[in-house]
Amino acid sequence: MNDSNSAVLVGIDGSPAAIHAAQWAIDEAISRSVALRLVYVTKPTHPSADDYYEDIHHGEASLLAAKAAVEASGKPVKVETAMLDGPPGAALVEESRDAGLICAGSVGIGRYARSILGSTATDLAEKAHCPVAIIRPLEEQPRNAINWVVVEVNEQPDNEAVVEAAIQEARLRQAPVLAVGKDHGLEGAVDTWKRRHPDVHIYPVSGEADIAHFLKKHDVRLQLAVIGGSQAGELAKIVGPYGHPAFHHTESSVLIIRH
Repeated sequence: MNDSNSAVLVGIDGSPAAIHAAQWAIDEAISRSVALRLVYVTKPTHPSADDYYEDIHHGEASLLAAKAAVEASGKPVKVETAMLDGPPGAALVEESRDAGLICAGSVGIGRYARSILGSTATDLAEKAHCPVAIIRPLEEQPRNAINWVVVEVNEQPDNEAVVEAAIQEARLRQAPVLAVGKDHGLEGAVDTWKRRHPDVHIYPVSGEADIAHFLKKHDVRLQLAVIGGSQAGELAKIVGPYGHPAFHHTESSVLIIRH
């Protein structure tokens, strides 16, 4: 069971996306006063001894590069590394039982989520036992650009925890919050959150059924969408394939809240 003292995990596979996820997770670990645990998972089978040793070497090099990137930030975070036996999805889902948060880098989420997002990130989004962050590459941004955190205000049982998590992320990343939802009760709910968190700017956007509909209609610069575990299946509708001209929010990351 994960708790407030559980490490922040990052799946490492040698890709730039994984290193970016590790860099994104630094502030998460510091804010929780826990270690940042970088994990590489070997392939489930190896056709030869040479293939096995190549996989191990790749894992060691990948963890070393990710650790170096984290340490280059100069931030005071404790870094741990580990190598686990595959397959990656199942191994990381099992590791998530004792994690406070698990992060995975991704270059795209789309209609064919498993092939574009990757089977490991998809498994985590659907099955992890703790909150999951799917971290996307960031494009070059204009100076002073507003990078919103967006969250949906609804009547789901876990919505209070989801909104609270969005506000905490906004505070951590010095960003404003867009709270989207239907007209009924939205203004009152946002007023309540503002009173609780006067240091965070929260803006209601009424008349929206959910985040996916809002993002389809509005071209806003978004750094993070925060959703509940029951909405994990909506990832493909929230964020499209990276760089796809039909999607305005392909640089956005997604945080899935589970308890």
